[in-house]
Amino acid sequence: MVKKKKKIRFKSDASGYVFSTNPDFVPPVVNEDEEAVDAKGATLYLWLEKNGRGGKTVTIVRGFQGNDLELKFLGSQMKSAMSTGGSVKEGEIILQGDVHDKLGKWLNKEGYSFKKAGG
Repeated sequence: MVKKKKKIRFKSDASGYVFSTNPDFVPPVVNEDEEAVDAKGATLYLWLEKNGRGGKTVTIVRGFQGNDLELKFLGSQMKSAMSTGGSVKEGEIILQGDVHDKLGKWLNKEGYSFKKAGG
């Protein structure tokens, strides 16, 4: 019987930094003087698209103002709430299927302002 080799995977924390045992490692400094952007204050735009996707409809969320980590977290929450797949690419959240009505209700409940655009 042949044993399967285990694949080695490296994990990093959510901010994208790999933990190091180097004693000279200095983490980057975050400027605390900058005001944090309120992500819920921005208007999100919900787009419905079919072009270039093999006839499949997708709902795209644009206009999020925040960092990439917050965008990925919001995308994860949306996918879970809509019970659908999707991805976060280039500052947009792409959800599979026509879920913009259901997504609008969820965004209202969560305190986000939004507008339906396109499609």
